[in-house]
Amino acid sequence: MYPPPPLPPRRDFISVTLSPGRSYDGVQGLRRRSFWRKWKQLSRLQRNVVLFLLAFLMLCGLLSYISVADEWKAVGSRSAEGPKMRPANPLVLPAPRRAAENPETFAGASPQKPPRHFRRGPPNLQIRAPDGDAKDRRQDEAQRRAEAVGETPQEDDAQGSRVSRRGTGTEPEQGTQLPLRKAEAPARPSPQALRTRNSPASQNERQKAVVAAFRHAWAGYRKFAWGHDELKPVSKSFSEWFGLGLTLIDALDTMWILGLKKEFEEARKWVSQRLLFQKNVDVNLFESTIRILGGLLSAYHVSGDVLFLKKAIPYSDVNIGTGVAHPPRWTSDSTVAEVTSIQLEFRELSRLTGVKKFQEAVEEVTRRVHSLRGKKDGLVPMFINTNSGLFTHLGVFTLGARADSYYEYLLKQWIQGGKKETQLLEDYLEAVEGIKKHLLHRSEPGKLTFVGELAHGRFSAKMDHLVCFLPGTLALGAHHGLPADHMELARALMDTCYQMNRQMETGLSPEIVHFNLHPQKSRKDVQVKAADRHNLLRPETVESLFYLYRLTGDRKYQDWGWEILRSFNTYTRVPSGGYSSISNVQDPRNPQPRDKMESFFLGETLKYLYLLFSDDPDLLSLDTYVFNTEAHPLPVWAPS
Repeated sequence: MYPPPPLPPRRDFISVTLSPGRSYDGVQGLRRRSFWRKWKQLSRLQRNVVLFLLAFLMLCGLLSYISVADEWKAVGSRSAEGPKMRPANPLVLPAPRRAAENPETFAGASPQKPPRHFRRGPPNLQIRAPDGDAKDRRQDEAQRRAEAVGETPQEDDAQGSRVSRRGTGTEPEQGTQLPLRKAEAPARPSPQALRTRNSPASQNERQKAVVAAFRHAWAGYRKFAWGHDELKPVSKSFSEWFGLGLTLIDALDTMWILGLKKEFEEARKWVSQRLLFQKNVDVNLFESTIRILGGLLSAYHVSGDVLFLKKAIPYSDVNIGTGVAHPPRWTSDSTVAEVTSIQLEFRELSRLTGVKKFQEAVEEVTRRVHSLRGKKDGLVPMFINTNSGLFTHLGVFTLGARADSYYEYLLKQWIQGGKKETQLLEDYLEAVEGIKKHLLHRSEPGKLTFVGELAHGRFSAKMDHLVCFLPGTLALGAHHGLPADHMELARALMDTCYQMNRQMETGLSPEIVHFNLHPQKSRKDVQVKAADRHNLLRPETVESLFYLYRLTGDRKYQDWGWEILRSFNTYTRVPSGGYSSISNVQDPRNPQPRDKMESFFLGETLKYLYLLFSDDPDLLSLDTYVFNTEAHPLPVWAPS
């Protein structure tokens, strides 16, 4: 008996040949085969993989269709709403205009061609510093010539379609102009704009030192973080917050005031070409308003360049990207400072454009906060619920983080509006009395006057460096006719803020201090906890020094500011460019750089130092301008 033939080796796969040509039976051409037979030949695993891929492709197609449909729907709705936003008879400053000596530096305001509809998409952020080659210069000149004859330059996006350089915003009706004053009739530069032009020859040695510090900081930003939000000077890189060039916009008016024409023009070019707002990104309303909107409005006022106002309008009219607003992800509360410290900027925007809705919206917030319960002799809690509109965390009062600029904007709105809005003044005066009654104490052994905090009736001797805005605000109020004892309190608090810097080994104030309330040998007035020893290059001390020197003429305030500038140069300056916040103001040997240069170092700190060292009281006169909480000067409204 013969043994059975050997079985063929077992195969765990099926080989399928998919090549055209001869079939296995020798017939020419492609032969139609049974799909069902081939499908049955596949293993269960193979069939499941094919079905999964088909389902995935169908899902992707459906999502793509929905996205495209929503996008076209949004574009159509914006174009339909455009004609509704045309303002009537706008009231603006008397003919603000560029103050450049060379007329080619800033092109004049000309009638604008009817704008084109734009396609939503991410902006083309410039991520490298502009070089000085011939090609860039030719393109720059071509752009300026186009602006000079009234053409709105356009730029292609990555797909080749045209994108309006004005960015996201409500487009005006076909054939209408932007809501600006008589754009077809270029006017002379305003006296206010001309007054801010300081020639380098008129700068004293301390002002020149500020200019040198600014150039060093700007060089680092330009080289390592151009077009991005903030410089990381130690790692020679950048960080993004909103992706809108915060440092560049925050520094525009500083460059103009310091007479840095070349740097200003370079930044202006970026704003003109690269600052676009159609971005699907969440931004903080308060921070973006005081830095971006405030920075653009201020740059418009000090330079007279209408480009910055054109950029400010679309930013303010729509939220970036989706336009969806929400409180922070971790809470339904907003801070009181955030909702009550955008009023200066939006009120000014309404005055310039004639569009009342900006002013009406923020003043409604002011009225509601005024009528809320939970205050204590004019002091307000730190938080407000965005759903109920009521104060939360009742019984906690501070002039530091989350509440500080509420008090500042009460006074500054009153000044901005020509001292007519008595409710603002009354709220401010009541709050100052509440500070004196509940938060004011003196330390030991130096008897320093300071502002503490109150939590459910218990006093805490804690004072944020942010509170050092208060001496300047009190002095400003006294200058505008408020009680003389406000100036006395301003002087006392200014001494305290100086000591918060001087008693540190680096000469720089920590973020938070605690004051000693009981006489003890070998203990200073100012105590610092390990978690609070950092310095973020904040401006509040030098801000108040500027106000105190400008309004009293006492040169000790200039000397104190000079000490602080020297400390910045010694302990925070990064050799490769830029300045860095530090982690330990008590260790001069190792202050521990934190690798971050906040935008307000250029927008506020160096600007206030430069103004502090000026002996010209008409350089941004405090009778003509009011500074927002990011140090951007906005004009005081003249009587109508």
